[in-house]
Amino acid sequence: MPDDLLGLRGQAAALAAGGVSSRELVGAALDRIQATQSTLNAFRRLRPEAALAEADEADRRLVAGERLPLLGVPVAIKDDTDLAGEPTAFGARGEFPPQPADSEMVRKLKAAGAVIVGKTNTPEFGQWPFTEGPAFGVTRNPWDLDHTPGGSSGGAAAAVAAGLVAAAVGSDGAGSVRIPAAWTNLVGIKPQRGRISSAPVAEQFNGLTTFGPLALTVADAAMLLDVLSGSAPVDRDHPPPPDEPFLASASREPRRLRIGLSLKVPYSGMPARLDPMVRTAVEWTATALEALGHEVVPAEPAYGLLGVIFLPRSLEAIDDWAHRVPDPELLDVRTLANARTGRMLRPLLLASRAAEPVSRWRIGRIFRSVDVLLAPTTAVPPPRTGELNRATSWETDQAIVAACPFTWPWNVLGWPAINVPAGLTSAGLPLGAQLMGPANSESLLISLAAQLEREQRWYECRPGQRLGATPSTA
Repeated sequence: MPDDLLGLRGQAAALAAGGVSSRELVGAALDRIQATQSTLNAFRRLRPEAALAEADEADRRLVAGERLPLLGVPVAIKDDTDLAGEPTAFGARGEFPPQPADSEMVRKLKAAGAVIVGKTNTPEFGQWPFTEGPAFGVTRNPWDLDHTPGGSSGGAAAAVAAGLVAAAVGSDGAGSVRIPAAWTNLVGIKPQRGRISSAPVAEQFNGLTTFGPLALTVADAAMLLDVLSGSAPVDRDHPPPPDEPFLASASREPRRLRIGLSLKVPYSGMPARLDPMVRTAVEWTATALEALGHEVVPAEPAYGLLGVIFLPRSLEAIDDWAHRVPDPELLDVRTLANARTGRMLRPLLLASRAAEPVSRWRIGRIFRSVDVLLAPTTAVPPPRTGELNRATSWETDQAIVAACPFTWPWNVLGWPAINVPAGLTSAGLPLGAQLMGPANSESLLISLAAQLEREQRWYECRPGQRLGATPSTA
């Protein structure tokens, strides 16, 4: 594919200018997906007939002079949200019925003219930072097929990183957009809670989860965030709108900022340490920010025992999802164990929600001395497939906390964060760093990330793995 058609904005501009048709773009995306499905395995559901019909309709509208932000552009969504006529399995086994209506997020995508080519793989109920399961197999990292793209939005990240689609929508309940973005050299935005509607429900995972864009560039992610933003009456949270479109923030230089460098692992109840390669990558990002004129200082938020108000909300939601499946006996034994724990913790749910404002105040004090925090997105480089996928809940929890202990606090607080690429390991695997801000700071984070991108040009670095190759069985 020509370089000018790799990105979301490039495809939208080419369609509007008549340089390419939606049928050509959608057809090519479907061909790429099908050609890599046996190796990359990014998608749970494809909708070729419906997507091509929608592409033909988009072409008719384009010829008639209609213009919308994403009219005719192929995109993907994660299989945790409702798309009319398709099942929502959320990584689980079983025969799920087609959904009768679109979620609000999907409605916004369609209203912007996007063509949804399919739904991407996610581990069961999005519980883990790897994308593997008996319902669909193993989703692999296009940078090296023997490694995981992360999770739980691993299929979405793999699809964008491999160039199957220009952008995708994931969801982030403990890092599930930022982690796979870090391990696939993408920009991944976890927006402010409520920025993207959860309708038809009031919130996802008791307020921990929000939808978020995955893209090659900050501007592409910002454009998709503009399309998706906006609350519905049913939403529990209604953040104020930004002062300008997020895409405009991506083209605006930020003021000189005081950036706090945070390398301390938040307490998660299990051991975790920062891999020296990741530390070096984050410190390199700090040096790049200093070269852009910002001040970088050590700064560690007072996380305290934040995990005690995370677990009741997370695990109670697992129990809720476990009651939605056609056949609970097909669920992973770890899911059933987490659901049982969620039932036991349900009496603590209200207390955990009530404790959130105190945590915001305690942790938010850091923003009296710094404007933005810079931290690792993950503690380790991309693990090999199967490495984190252990037999029991205890073993799996130990593995995933050791690999990914940095992202979940911002889900408890509901504040925005962005993963930015931070270079490659000596083996050529991507690393990431996250920019984290206080409430409603997406515009500032986007502006800073875009400034860094203009200097680093990470989008020019593409996977070299031949996707038709057979992954190693070692």
